[in-house]
Amino acid sequence: MDYEKEVAAARRIAVRSAEMAIRHFERGIQLEDKSDDSPVTDADKECEVFLSKALEEAFPDDGQMGEEGVAKPSRSGRTWIIDPIDGTRDFIRGNQQWGVLLGLEDNGKPVAGVAHFPIQAKTYTAAVGGGAWCNDKRIRVSTISDANRAVVCFNGLQNNRKWPYRDMVMDFLSQFWCVRSMSGSPDVVMVAAGQADIWVEPSAKPWDLCPMKVIVEEAGGVFFNFKGTDSIYEGNALVCNPHFEKLLRETFVKP
Repeated sequence: MDYEKEVAAARRIAVRSAEMAIRHFERGIQLEDKSDDSPVTDADKECEVFLSKALEEAFPDDGQMGEEGVAKPSRSGRTWIIDPIDGTRDFIRGNQQWGVLLGLEDNGKPVAGVAHFPIQAKTYTAAVGGGAWCNDKRIRVSTISDANRAVVCFNGLQNNRKWPYRDMVMDFLSQFWCVRSMSGSPDVVMVAAGQADIWVEPSAKPWDLCPMKVIVEEAGGVFFNFKGTDSIYEGNALVCNPHFEKLLRETFVKP
């Protein structure tokens, strides 16, 4: 199925929402902590409302699920998964790593995604069978196969005390040419664009992962979780170019 119309609409809507978020930042944002200690701002909430209404207008039969509470049952078998500001900590600090993520599931499978990073002036798009793109230029994962020439991105290092595998992480990282931690979705698009080779995400929600799964797979990469499946609902993710799949499965996927 061709999702060109959906990607185009999601891209326009994401750009408009990012403009709204920037206006909020310039006026001064109101901040609070959620129950999981992650921050949320008035911009997150209002942008999600805007995204929900815009998607409802464009695709009235589709369901919705959003980070800040938007929930709508689907009549079409399709659901939009919404992250109004991915990287709220970066947004709060005025860093460039935040973005707007919109993913589309069709009968439970991610099929299209948009990741718009307004400060970087980069928009990543993909749909199943249509390739992955950055600002309308085709992107591909790298062909690097040697760890000593590879860049690994490892997110959420501040939460390492929660990991049952924490004792082996430093040894794992030490085998690579370079280690980066750019805040989740920016790491994934680096892998998709061939600028990094591995992404390890110990803690993530469906709205963090839905569009990124499509983008990286359409760029020729591999997506799976710590259970070894490709579900975006297991709470974590592993992404890489195909050369490093075996290493990641041996390291992080346990029976």
